[in-house]
Amino acid sequence: MEICDDVVYVGVNDHDVDLFEGQYVVPLGMAYNSYLVKDAKTAVMDTVDARFCDEWLGNVAAALGGGAPDYLVVHHMEPDHSACIAKALERFPSATVVASAQAFKFMEQFFGPGVAPNRLVVKEGDVLDLGRHKLAFVSAPMVHWPEVMVSYDPTEKILFSADGFGKFGANDVEDPEGWDCEARRYYVGIVGKYGPQVQALLKKAAGLQIETVCPLHGPVLKGEAVAHAVKQYATWSGYEVESPGVCIAYTSVYGHTKAAALLLKEELLNAGCPKVAISDLARDDMPETVEDAFRYGKLVLATTTYNNDVFPFMHAFIHHLVERNYQKRTVGFIENGTWAPNAAKTMKGMLAGLKDVAFAEPVVTVKSALTDESRSQIAALAKALA
Repeated sequence: MEICDDVVYVGVNDHDVDLFEGQYVVPLGMAYNSYLVKDAKTAVMDTVDARFCDEWLGNVAAALGGGAPDYLVVHHMEPDHSACIAKALERFPSATVVASAQAFKFMEQFFGPGVAPNRLVVKEGDVLDLGRHKLAFVSAPMVHWPEVMVSYDPTEKILFSADGFGKFGANDVEDPEGWDCEARRYYVGIVGKYGPQVQALLKKAAGLQIETVCPLHGPVLKGEAVAHAVKQYATWSGYEVESPGVCIAYTSVYGHTKAAALLLKEELLNAGCPKVAISDLARDDMPETVEDAFRYGKLVLATTTYNNDVFPFMHAFIHHLVERNYQKRTVGFIENGTWAPNAAKTMKGMLAGLKDVAFAEPVVTVKSALTDESRSQIAALAKALA
């Protein structure tokens, strides 16, 4: 795939991955992107996952037409992008590796000392002159590892964005939901903790004229797609509400808490709520529910009291929210318990340190099964949220 006259895609598509990063379901597969800039000097931009080194090296060799690259640029040392560095240098021993100082430290941790004898350490503001193309490096720490850099080619107005603007899904499969859904789940799951760092990178990028974004995962973005992606990243990294609606996340042992959650959904829709996303945390994809919690402005947590705590899946879900700095939202609670319902108190305690999170009233208490009283509480909570 040609990005422009001098920039060629040499990445690979993965349709065998079961869990990306050991935790994310990727039904549409995954893309590991790599690019080749052809000029007076040639530069390969990043490598791919270890399982695809041979395919990737074949792509690079074909694009080079039998030659060897002058540079291997490493924007990010995470193994889904950097696993083939040692093999690449075996194949192209004269290539100079270009990376940040911290990236070289990580490189030696993965591959051992001396892995890149020809190296060029770059920092923000440095420029790699390839001829017509000149790669300007911009530091992007914690987007989403500390060593990350992105680079900008002013000749073609291309931003090589590392993990920024990435998306779940292979590039040879059309995503029926478009870019936003899996890009949002990717962002919230992988980068979402680091909103301020993303905002800092967006501020730097605002001073560049960007017509094409080449990320390390997902499709190359051009034209209006670039402006849309930047707008979405500004919303996500600012922890702003993207869509009006309510996310209900529940756990249920014998079905009574589920019945309460479903009744709340019905009451919310009847009250005019534009969207209600509901999820069984034990059975549905939890990262997608985390995504919904950040997408909508209101969240309801419904769970049973369990071992004088909350049900394990709810505990894990709240942990995902807290570690990603969940904020600027309203949270409601439904608790269930037969002899000592105290799940709401526990959940409030887990969320207490978060910034700008309001708790909705009333708290719904179900004692074993729904009653007229708890149904009335659910109706009142729906009215307060809708």
